[in-house]
Amino acid sequence: MSQKTTYTKIAAKIIFITMFFTLLAAYIYGEYMKRDAISNLAHVDAKKTSMLVFEALYSAMQRGWNKDDLEEIITRLNHVDEHMKVNVYRSEAVVQLFGEIQKDKVARETNKDIARAIKGEEVLNISDSKFIEYYYPVVAKESCLKCHTNVSSGDVLGVIDVSYPIDDLKVSLTEMINFFILFIIISSIIVYLAIFIELNQYLIKPIKNFSNVIKNITASRDMKKRVEVNDNIEEIDSIKDVFNSMLDSIEHQFYFDSLTGLENRRMLTEKLEEGKNVFLMIINIDAFQEINDLYGDQSGDFILKEFALFLEEIIPNKEGLYRLHSDEFAHVCGRGMNVHDFKIFAAYISEKIAQKSFPIDDKSEVSLSATIGISYGSEQLLVNADIALKLAKKSKKNFLIYDDSMAMVKQYEKNFEWTKRLKKAIEEDKIVPVFQPIVDTKSEKIVKYEALMRMVDDQGLYIAPVHFLELAKKNKLYHQLTKIMIEKTFKIFKNLPYLVSINISVEDILNKEIYNFIINTLQETAIGKKIVFEIIESEGIENFDQVLEFIESVKQYGVKISIDDFGTGYSNFEYLMKLKVDYIKIDGSMIKNIDSDKNSQMITASIVSFAKNMNIKTVAEFVHSKNVFEKVKELDVDYSQGYYFGEPTDTITPFSL
Repeated sequence: MSQKTTYTKIAAKIIFITMFFTLLAAYIYGEYMKRDAISNLAHVDAKKTSMLVFEALYSAMQRGWNKDDLEEIITRLNHVDEHMKVNVYRSEAVVQLFGEIQKDKVARETNKDIARAIKGEEVLNISDSKFIEYYYPVVAKESCLKCHTNVSSGDVLGVIDVSYPIDDLKVSLTEMINFFILFIIISSIIVYLAIFIELNQYLIKPIKNFSNVIKNITASRDMKKRVEVNDNIEEIDSIKDVFNSMLDSIEHQFYFDSLTGLENRRMLTEKLEEGKNVFLMIINIDAFQEINDLYGDQSGDFILKEFALFLEEIIPNKEGLYRLHSDEFAHVCGRGMNVHDFKIFAAYISEKIAQKSFPIDDKSEVSLSATIGISYGSEQLLVNADIALKLAKKSKKNFLIYDDSMAMVKQYEKNFEWTKRLKKAIEEDKIVPVFQPIVDTKSEKIVKYEALMRMVDDQGLYIAPVHFLELAKKNKLYHQLTKIMIEKTFKIFKNLPYLVSINISVEDILNKEIYNFIINTLQETAIGKKIVFEIIESEGIENFDQVLEFIESVKQYGVKISIDDFGTGYSNFEYLMKLKVDYIKIDGSMIKNIDSDKNSQMITASIVSFAKNMNIKTVAEFVHSKNVFEKVKELDVDYSQGYYFGEPTDTITPFSL
């Protein structure tokens, strides 16, 4: 991660960089002027000095001074300035006339600069900008030819070597002024560029980027977007952090439930819009409004928070848990499960909820049950799971998994053409029975089946009667359905070694046509001993004598009678004694959570005890798990029925655990 900076550091950086480059430019330009001045001024000064030395020596030679006199002059010149040295070297032409000096010979042979000067080249050497060494070639003039008869005008007679240090140089005022003007211009340009580049990079550009990101977030209305500007400026980062914290707070309110802290329906909707194949489970707490009414909203809210925490405990990895509204929660599972596995998981969730007690205060606690609607796939999951939930509640099941028939049923219920469809199903013989096994609880063997009505739609899917039975009653088609079910079931079981239960209502019993149809069919088929008529909607029978007459009539053919959904709704058991029934089917709402619900266990035990005293057999429906079955067996219920043993099908298959 790159280190962050501040505007204070940026300002110091600009000043430092500007000063550095300005001083560097001044130094480079100063060095250039110094070298130029040394080169030009030193050359002129050295040449003048050499010419003065020559003139002094020439004057002496005109007076006829000899070699020693000339050496004396050179020595005296060297004493004028202790730092200046003067040497004179003869050329070959002078040696021929006036003789050789040993040091001149050595210098001519070893010193390349002297050799160059003897050839007529002025040589200027500047050592480390501190010392000047100048070799001045002495060129013969016309006046020199009087003594130097062996040379021509322009020939080099010798070399004057002048050496001295650089102590002071004078630069012209014009050059100095020009230097400072140029220096100011260059410095201003550097400062302006530095300020522009730095401010553009660290102030203007970051603020512009920050503004654009905010505009994009506002335009997209995506609450999950955040400001990301990687400019490494602490002040910009501080503004970014404050703004992102504000967005975090808004997003949390937008996507999370304030009571439980779980993600809400809006978050779930967006997740499902990703179009991935997942399982969705909607969990609805049964009769939660009664808890609010009984204990108050504050206690209700406390239970909801505890319920949310409990779901987090029992759901693997606490993933995909949402609160939709009020008493409804949802779970999304994207892990590798098939439908069968998820059914087991849903049953596990339902069982765990039923086993859990939730405290209200230090002295009281409450048990809950929940109904679950499930959908899977990638489209319409929320709608489909809600449909499954409503149907599960209506049919008193712990959970239901959505299938296409449910969607069609919902469409049918909203469609005025439904009656036509029902009539068409009757005309086309698409009202059929399916059969669910009923097991002897002790031997765990199938002893009979229950015939359940289904409508077959155009796609071959089964539609349960809970969706169309009431409509059939309103359109006076109900009794036709009863006749179809009786006729087809009698035919199928005529040669099978099982009993079969057929649902009939009090309304069927009171209908003269159905009454006669049942008696005639029993007479014609002679299989009354295999038939159990299960009276539904029997609570609060008003025409008791007529119902009793029907029971006595069919019992003459060996038929047995069962009362469906027997439970807490009965104020007394007087009906059972008068109706002389053979079976009572205990209400499924008590059986489905009986492994954990103490109240259900107590009521069921009372019913079983009463039934045994009356020599009446008991049947437990909605047995959906091994735990429920074990509890039913423990309570000595005679027969068991439910998805634990098998779903309703159109085929009859022997079953064993």
